[in-house]
Amino acid sequence: MQHDKIKRHSFCHILLTIKKILTCTFCLLLSQQVIAAEKVKHLTWAHVYELAEPLHKWSVWAAEEINRKTNGRYVIDVFPTSIMGKEAELNQSLSLGTIDIIYTGTSFAAQSYPPMGLSELPYVFRNYEHWQKFNESPLFEELSRGYTKASQGNQVVGNNYYGQRHVTSNKAILTPEDMQGLKLRVPNASIYKMFPLAVGANPSPIAFSEVYLALQQGVVDAQENPLPTIKAKKLNEVQKYISLTGHLQGTNLTLTSKHLWDSLSPDDKKIFTETLKQAAANVSADTRQSEKDLIEWFKQQGTEILTVDRQLFRAKVLPSHQAIKQELGADFYDRLQNIK
Repeated sequence: MQHDKIKRHSFCHILLTIKKILTCTFCLLLSQQVIAAEKVKHLTWAHVYELAEPLHKWSVWAAEEINRKTNGRYVIDVFPTSIMGKEAELNQSLSLGTIDIIYTGTSFAAQSYPPMGLSELPYVFRNYEHWQKFNESPLFEELSRGYTKASQGNQVVGNNYYGQRHVTSNKAILTPEDMQGLKLRVPNASIYKMFPLAVGANPSPIAFSEVYLALQQGVVDAQENPLPTIKAKKLNEVQKYISLTGHLQGTNLTLTSKHLWDSLSPDDKKIFTETLKQAAANVSADTRQSEKDLIEWFKQQGTEILTVDRQLFRAKVLPSHQAIKQELGADFYDRLQNIK
């Protein structure tokens, strides 16, 4: 009898020991999972562009690459098509640190640091190759540092070619005179008003998400955007003509917030920088090829493509550079023009 009691006591002791071991193991695993979950940082990348555009395609790629390169420590959710707000709101949210990464037109960055707007001047670049060399130049790096200081820490981590901007309308535009009195939708930034004002049109700032409806309802007569954007927004459905004015070689900056940048380790800053620069290069290559291919596509859709003498438009526009040249920095302007 005594022997049985001892056996039962030993068995209970073994069960209790096993229970303690299992409990400790479970607690340890749970603790490790909590610690691992805490190490994962969720970031927000917001922009105003369509799902079909290279900007969105390569933002998703970059988010996945950063997740892979950091072994899952960063999860970046990409919000396209103005879901997180219009462009002005995204810039504000970036500065507040409520959004971590955005695309924005250079003209919006110029609101914090005016010299960034140099690249948005109409006809400031001779051609695409001129823009490429500027993008890789010490001048661009210097302008980026100026923006970082003026914005109190937001970082330029990529420069994405957005394509040459052309005018769409429901009347044939072949010369600057054809634009007299035309209500032309432009982004809500003063530098975009230079081209229409120089040729006698009336610039009408309207949010990007509202362009299609504004054209359809006749709120404006025309708009200007790169060919890939015209296709993505289906603007050819409400516009008969595309006049190849090529008045701007648009770019979009990839920006990170000060809050995000300051939280990154040196190694992570390298990963983010390299990945986002590669994404921007991929956007630029895709956009350049796309705008070459799209002329024929638009013709097949029934849109009339008008080739114009750009020198006529350029002659009207270039004198307007002189007034803003001093404001944006005469030295910066001359250095940009002298890039060969």
